[in-house]
Amino acid sequence: MSQTKQYCTFYLHGLYFGVEVLAVQEVLRHQPMTRVPLASATVQGLINLRGQIVTAIDLRLRLELPPRAGGQLPMNVVIRHADGAVSLLVDEIGEVLEMADDGLERPPETIRGAARELIKGVYKLKERLLLILDTDKTVCLPAA
Repeated sequence: MSQTKQYCTFYLHGLYFGVEVLAVQEVLRHQPMTRVPLASATVQGLINLRGQIVTAIDLRLRLELPPRAGGQLPMNVVIRHADGAVSLLVDEIGEVLEMADDGLERPPETIRGAARELIKGVYKLKERLLLILDTDKTVCLPAA
């Protein structure tokens, strides 16, 4: 019998992404952020999450996608990482899906740039692809 994993899903620029539920600390609406001078362009700012300072990464910039439309507030998927919690800023939260491990396929050759390094696999759903993010690689930012 095939093993399964649960994924917290979200949308980004019309694409459907997932991260393993076990890596997710919580999902939040837009939070006020404090800008960080001289930080990487992908770091949108810092969020105070009940006294815990969390770095917020704009996933659109990290994946080299176009910027969010003006006035559209991002949602937060807070990921647990070895260095502490990190928030991934996404367009919209999806649902939790349970997927069989043997259904995970290699990313298509059409994926280019940073996304190629950060997407560890895809699931073919009826109406779209579910792109699975490698959270460890995603939160380890390249040097500015």
